[in-house]
Amino acid sequence: MNDDLNDLKAMMDSATPRPDAARRAENVALAQKNFEDLQGSRTAPRPTPANGPKGLWTGVKTMLNTFTSKAALTTTTALVACGFLFLTPQGQDLLSPPSSSDITRTEFDATTGPNSETEPLLQEELLSDMPAQEPSIGAEDAVIPSPPQILEDRGVAEAEPSAPPAPPGPAVNEPLTSPVVPGLGTTTSEMTDNDILQTLDDIAANRADEVVPDRDAEGPVFDAMPTAELKEGDMEAAPDASPNLERLRVDSMQRPAAPRTASPNAVTGTGMFDGSGRAPLIEPPAVPRHLRGQNGESVTLHSYSGETISVPTRPSPTEAISQPLPNTEDFPTEAPNDLKITSDDPVSTFSIDVDTAAYSVIRSSLSRGQLPPAQAVRIEEMINYFPYDYPAPDAGEAPFRPTISSFQTPWNADTQLVHIALQGEMPALDDRPPLNLVFLIDTSGSMNDPAKLPLLKQSFRLMLDQLRPEDEVAIVEYAGSAGQVLAPTAASERTTILQAIQSLGAGGSTNGQGGLQQAYAVADTMKEDGQVSRIILATDGDFNVGISNPNALKDFIADKRDTGTYLSVLGFGRGNLDDATMQALAQNGNGTAAYIDTLSEAQKVLVDQLTGALFPIAGDVKVQVEFNPAQVAEYRLIGYETRALAREDFNNDKVDAGELGAGHSVTAIYEITPVGSPAQLSDPLRYAPNTVAASSDELGYVKLRYKEPGEDTSQLIETPIIGESIPGTEANFAAAIAGFGQLLRDDSYLGDWGYDDAIALANANRGEDPFGYRTEAVQLMRLAQSLSR
Repeated sequence: MNDDLNDLKAMMDSATPRPDAARRAENVALAQKNFEDLQGSRTAPRPTPANGPKGLWTGVKTMLNTFTSKAALTTTTALVACGFLFLTPQGQDLLSPPSSSDITRTEFDATTGPNSETEPLLQEELLSDMPAQEPSIGAEDAVIPSPPQILEDRGVAEAEPSAPPAPPGPAVNEPLTSPVVPGLGTTTSEMTDNDILQTLDDIAANRADEVVPDRDAEGPVFDAMPTAELKEGDMEAAPDASPNLERLRVDSMQRPAAPRTASPNAVTGTGMFDGSGRAPLIEPPAVPRHLRGQNGESVTLHSYSGETISVPTRPSPTEAISQPLPNTEDFPTEAPNDLKITSDDPVSTFSIDVDTAAYSVIRSSLSRGQLPPAQAVRIEEMINYFPYDYPAPDAGEAPFRPTISSFQTPWNADTQLVHIALQGEMPALDDRPPLNLVFLIDTSGSMNDPAKLPLLKQSFRLMLDQLRPEDEVAIVEYAGSAGQVLAPTAASERTTILQAIQSLGAGGSTNGQGGLQQAYAVADTMKEDGQVSRIILATDGDFNVGISNPNALKDFIADKRDTGTYLSVLGFGRGNLDDATMQALAQNGNGTAAYIDTLSEAQKVLVDQLTGALFPIAGDVKVQVEFNPAQVAEYRLIGYETRALAREDFNNDKVDAGELGAGHSVTAIYEITPVGSPAQLSDPLRYAPNTVAASSDELGYVKLRYKEPGEDTSQLIETPIIGESIPGTEANFAAAIAGFGQLLRDDSYLGDWGYDDAIALANANRGEDPFGYRTEAVQLMRLAQSLSR
């Protein structure tokens, strides 16, 4: 090489700035901070613009397309090659590479920039010490030596280390597709996964003196990544953060899981370690746009400027399948009724219940292949789900007729069932008063589910056809706040009402209190003498703003029902169904509670039984049964745990109880043990007093109290329970459903009686079943039998 070229090379070497590790670390920190500041503000994909900076090969291609002469192409190519070899330090390195003995560890740590004289050697050393192998998910034990270890093996002089040795990583030498690596400043198709990893380890080493927030010494350094997989576009450095910062884009790469231990000075950052000892992902100086974490967790990220942010994570597709959604459903916690000893406690008192929500929830669970939670099984709601052909009252009698019978228990030959049935009258529909309806619709984020808000809209469409032109409808929605969607509108304006319903969308928190207050205020403006006002609340029961405690809601609703506006509740969806709150609202709002899981159920509740649900014929209906201790040793009420009343509540007209709607029927079943029966579980008292009951053959005495609509004073109905009789079809089917409910709760009173017996009893007593409800019950029994195995 002549003197002129040597002089030129020396001038270029002196003019070229040396790599500055501190400056590079500052640039990386700035890029990290800029990216973190932008997180959450850009939800759309961010593709690389077509008019952005061109790559090396793009420029070459443009040059080739420009030339029209092969001679010119040959000449310019030769000039470029000569200039690269003789005029650049990199070219000189290719002509005369230095020996490894001339490189110290300190020099290695400082030579990660574009002017590194040792880069080709280091790549050659790395590749020569790593056995070629195909990528394998099972290569957990494969490790590679770190670059300092390679230099030591070659006899390279050891200088003061600038960072601890990088922990071993997986040995995979599958070339990547032309990645641009920060710190190397070069584009190559021969770079491997491990080369990039080592370079990034060097970057991390330059940050080793930074203060990292304390973490549990026993715990993982970072636990946001349960899988060692990187997909296209998952990671990207902050664009244009610094002119010295290159963009890293990993096009396609999979890394096998392999043991890796966090060093004491490891930098806490995204993708460093997954907390399980498996191989980390490559850490570019950026926050991954897609974090793979456990469902519902948040990952704390520490920026190099000392800031801390919390990022919510999303599950990987595999985790989304393997991990069930969180279940926050809440049901009443009352335990099943205990067995009562008649001589100690001969009186049982409860409020009637015409709700049907429990049966629909049970059907929903079984249809999904799951047995329902025991607390979701309310047997009285299962029994009362079905229409029964009980004798109706004659004209001029009370608004309902009681029918009482007793017969042998299907699951215990030594006990009897006392069957109490109430059948309400069905007034002429032409005589019903005008109806004022306020649809109170939950539009919070939890309603964003096909089985919730969309099904709700379809259900209300069915209901509109049952209204008359003189009826009025208003719509109130609530999420984080409450608002009126539709002012009181005549039911004849069906298009306007449907458009208002269809415009509803889900999002936000659940301010149930605000919604109820707004609905009652709207109902007050619609109220007129002689009309019926009803609020229909449609929700999944997830109240998380305002009043959310069921007991507090009871007091709020109790104050409002005295105004004459009743509240009914329709439940939708599963996963966070708050059945306990729904029950509290309906029971204290003098309304009914139903659960809509299918459009067919909406047809049953909002079309077939709409009149009975909205027009009460008797209020505060209470039942009290006194058993004769001379005839009945023990008894237990099957169901009605959430409707129990104190004995003294029966005669107190200020105590609220259930309403009976037009045409509705109510069924209650006691299991009793006759005196002297081998089924008696308690010993008789030695000193039991002789009473007049000893000479009576009555099993007990039933008393019923109710109020006429709008009245404040109750009326009394009394009837005795006579001895055993032959049960009819209706009583036997109700007994089959009672047995089914006890099987689902795994009660201990059934002995060896099982699903086969319940199915046989129900099948034999289906009677007239025009809508297939009883046939469906038999199918659910069969399904529960299979799931219970």
